[in-house]
Amino acid sequence: MRGEGKMKIPRADTARTRGKLLAAAGEIFAGKGFRDATVAEICRRAGTNVAAVNYHFGSKESLYREAWRHAFVQSVEAHPPDGGVAAEAPAEARLKGQVFALLNRIADENNQEIRFMQREVMNPTGLLKEVMRGAFRPLQERTQKLVRELLGPKATEQEVQFCEVGIMSQCINPMVIRNRSRANEGAHDGPPGIVDIEAYARHVVTFSLAGIAAVRAAAEARRRHRQARPAGKGRRP
Repeated sequence: MRGEGKMKIPRADTARTRGKLLAAAGEIFAGKGFRDATVAEICRRAGTNVAAVNYHFGSKESLYREAWRHAFVQSVEAHPPDGGVAAEAPAEARLKGQVFALLNRIADENNQEIRFMQREVMNPTGLLKEVMRGAFRPLQERTQKLVRELLGPKATEQEVQFCEVGIMSQCINPMVIRNRSRANEGAHDGPPGIVDIEAYARHVVTFSLAGIAAVRAAAEARRRHRQARPAGKGRRP
């Protein structure tokens, strides 16, 4: 019979090998970065051969992207962006859920996604730029939608953007410092990192809601001022 001498690899075995490669690649890339990691080391960790990388991913670069994507999916599953808060909950509660989820996600010592990102910041490859952009866009849009709801219809798109960036910066910057301090244990230079994650999350929410309320009040006052201006006075025809 035609093709009788060929052995077909079972689909389950193929999926298992791919999963082992992704797991091994995630550990090694997150620990060493793209340039210092080798395909040979990844294959030894996964218990497979170099040919398997070529078969499943085509190249080290492609494996790197897929390993980060895999780590990102695991990160989101471990720390859902909504923080477990229902979609019909008040906007303030949903913001609290998002902030708590993001901070705990960055603080998670087992989160390979964050370690990937830190490696990219310290020694950028450019290989994850498009992958990250596609993965983070839905999360960014979720936060902007929530901020827009809190700001009300009178706020401008720029005000929405600035508030969203402000919230994200409060979450990301101190936690990056915290993680770096933990990675370089014993170093005392630089600003102190966040120790109490829960307390800091509450602070970020309180601070952000107060800022959003102030921006919303200013936007509404601006609109009232424009509406109260007499016709033809200070307006262009």
